[in-house]
Amino acid sequence: MKALLRLSALIDAFTERLGHALSWLILAAVLISAVNAIVRKVFDMSSNAYLEVQWYLFAAVFLGAAGYTLLRQEHVRIDVVISRFSKRTQIAIEAVCIVLFLFPFGLTVIHLVWPLVVRAYLSGEMSQNAGGLIRWPVYAMVPVGFALLLLQGVSELIKRIGFLMGLCDDPTKKKQAKTAEEELAEFVRAKAEGAAK
Repeated sequence: MKALLRLSALIDAFTERLGHALSWLILAAVLISAVNAIVRKVFDMSSNAYLEVQWYLFAAVFLGAAGYTLLRQEHVRIDVVISRFSKRTQIAIEAVCIVLFLFPFGLTVIHLVWPLVVRAYLSGEMSQNAGGLIRWPVYAMVPVGFALLLLQGVSELIKRIGFLMGLCDDPTKKKQAKTAEEELAEFVRAKAEGAAK
């Protein structure tokens, strides 16, 4: 079990780094949106490619960070019933739900979407909008995002089993004491200070 907990820690570290890296795509989307708006207003010209890039970046952030959201215990929960049970029972229920719902659902989505990704890639499917982009990269974000979510699901399952065996702390505790905005501000400040040195 200790080897599995080490694996879980590696998955968590990977997911954490990926989540921070994906946060930069939000900045890229905002900058592209701003430049597109300025060019459209000042020069009276635009491109559908800029609009679609924003859509692609949103898809990358939303789907790619699903595992990060699970790591941070930020997925939507309905705790009306489960909150009445002891912590051990809550975690046991979560472990069962990961196995019975998260894994089958994620694998089903990957199984159903992958042929669409391959078909779009082989056919060179393009957006129907004038000046639009190829479609397979954004389609590919669905199976990639779900694979990352499943990977983090494996880690969450390991931690819950570890907790039930008394080998690790409560895995349902939120990983952050600060808001996402405070974390982002600290991250940007640290990068700016690192670049200034």
